[in-house]
Amino acid sequence: MSRRRYAARGVPGGYRIWDNRSRRWWGELYELCPDDLLSELNGARDHAKITDLLRRHRAMKR
Repeated sequence: MSRRRYAARGVPGGYRIWDNRSRRWWGELYELCPDDLLSELNGARDHAKITDLLRRHRAMKR
C-alpha cells in the first residue's frame, strides 16, 4: 500500500494539511482536524465535494 499524499499535522493553533509529494503545506490553518477533507483528498478527489468541505471548514472558523 502506498503512502498517503496528504496528511494532517498538528501545529500551534490547530491543524494544517501537509502535501507529501510537493513537500509543502496545502490549504489553510484549521482549528479542528479535517478528517473528512483528508479522506476526500486521498481518495476519490471529487472537486465539487472538496470545494464544499473547504467552505464548511472555513465557516467553522467564524
